[in-house]
Amino acid sequence: MSVWQLVAVGLVMLLGLIGVLVPGVPGQAIVWAAVLWWALTDRTPVAWGVLIGATVLLLLNQALKALLPARRPRESGAPRRTLTLGGLGAITGFFVVPVVGAVIGYVGVIYGAERLRLGSRGAGWASVRSVMRATGYSVLVELFACLLVTGAWLGAVVRG
Repeated sequence: MSVWQLVAVGLVMLLGLIGVLVPGVPGQAIVWAAVLWWALTDRTPVAWGVLIGATVLLLLNQALKALLPARRPRESGAPRRTLTLGGLGAITGFFVVPVVGAVIGYVGVIYGAERLRLGSRGAGWASVRSVMRATGYSVLVELFACLLVTGAWLGAVVRG
């Protein structure tokens, strides 16, 4: 697979990760389709292993999603911008501090944005709790699954 194709697959995965944050966009399906594209083009045992692992993980995530509370972003009281920044913080955190950085980035950025918006530490934490109850858990679980798939793909590409 050429470098340009790998860049294109990476951009499609990034689009899928951002799609997880936008209600109504099938972010998981976009990430899975990017892995499928890569595996069909690369045709190595590692590529097929990543595809099988991604399929199992994302199907498991879909089953788990039914057990989590539905997304109700309007009930959180936080502006949409805060939720978007939190998602972008999770994506960045995942790559800065592998795996656990996603949770730290999501919660940390939401707290920072809400503390700036509301003006006090207590109000910031109260808003974080409200956001996590209304949308955070379902978004975080879905985003984390997609980030694991993206990380596995990136690891396989770097490994060669």
